[in-house]
Amino acid sequence: MPPARYLPHSALPQLFDSLTGDGYAIVGPQARDKRIVHAPINAPEDLPWGTSHARSSGFSQLVDGPKNRCFAWANGPQALKPLLFPPREALWQINRENDGFVVEIVEPTHNRLAVIGVRACDLAALHIQDRHFLNGPHSDPQYAARREGLLIIAVNCTHPAETCFCASTGDGPEAKENFDIALTEGDEGFVVESGSPAGERILAMLSLDEASSEQIEDAASELRNAAASQKRSLPSNNLRDSLMARLDHPRWQEVAERCLSCGNCTAVCPTCFCHAEIEEASLDGSHSLHSREWDSCFGERHGYIHGKQLRPGTKQRYRQWLTHKLATWHDQFGRSGCVGCGRCIAWCPVGIDITEEAAALLK
Repeated sequence: MPPARYLPHSALPQLFDSLTGDGYAIVGPQARDKRIVHAPINAPEDLPWGTSHARSSGFSQLVDGPKNRCFAWANGPQALKPLLFPPREALWQINRENDGFVVEIVEPTHNRLAVIGVRACDLAALHIQDRHFLNGPHSDPQYAARREGLLIIAVNCTHPAETCFCASTGDGPEAKENFDIALTEGDEGFVVESGSPAGERILAMLSLDEASSEQIEDAASELRNAAASQKRSLPSNNLRDSLMARLDHPRWQEVAERCLSCGNCTAVCPTCFCHAEIEEASLDGSHSLHSREWDSCFGERHGYIHGKQLRPGTKQRYRQWLTHKLATWHDQFGRSGCVGCGRCIAWCPVGIDITEEAAALLK
């Protein structure tokens, strides 16, 4: 691997120019509607400079941060998931013709997209999504097309939120793999590493000096402090047997009395991939559009199979979500489905904390 280099804040426009010159559209973090969201971005000035966050159970708010930094925050409600697995997309359309019906497949698009600001927890989630959509017996063509054109510029997390616990899951705060370029921000610029030939090609277009030993140590120290500052944690990386032995624990009913079954946790979770297929027929019967959209195990539709509702109440639905996420994912992917991003804690309207529930169930 090439040695780490140093990208001063003043040289960020060079990175943007190299990306656009290589044919990439750029998506990056922006402060909008009191949140950090992914959106098309044209220049470094569009990044959320001087922005940080205050976050706790059921609460997230942007606050003033260091003026000389643009990544002094952990994550927003979005991960990479909406960019690769959209909340809703058309798959095919059936058109009525005089002598029958014609099926038109919606061909996948191959856009070149560079995403700036991807965190380590979301890279871990991306690896799970890749295994589900790409590496199974049937690769998903829509996902595969978007994934092929994706360039990932990760940013190591130096300012974790109060709700973060990626250190306990082993998924952060430092990005270790699955990126093309990784940045660690300091007060004056970034220590830069390449993680792929595509990333190295972009960095080769820039005039960057090799990072000094002091700059590298300062970056490493910030990451150590970020990991040490996290107060939440899961009891273990593998809770499969422990949770599956507690399916009748009274805690399930206790959490059900607080849970709204709104599905916010599944919407913001970077690893959830449940979806439903729907048909939308035109009123005149001339065509029907077949689409898929995000679904949630907290919804009534998700547990309805062959005339029977398998999970009629919130107790069963929360138990399904938590035991799948922390237990039976080990059977599917050899690891937990939780990457420690803490989004489900911050964006739960009633502040249910997955680390608190797991600890209570294991008492």
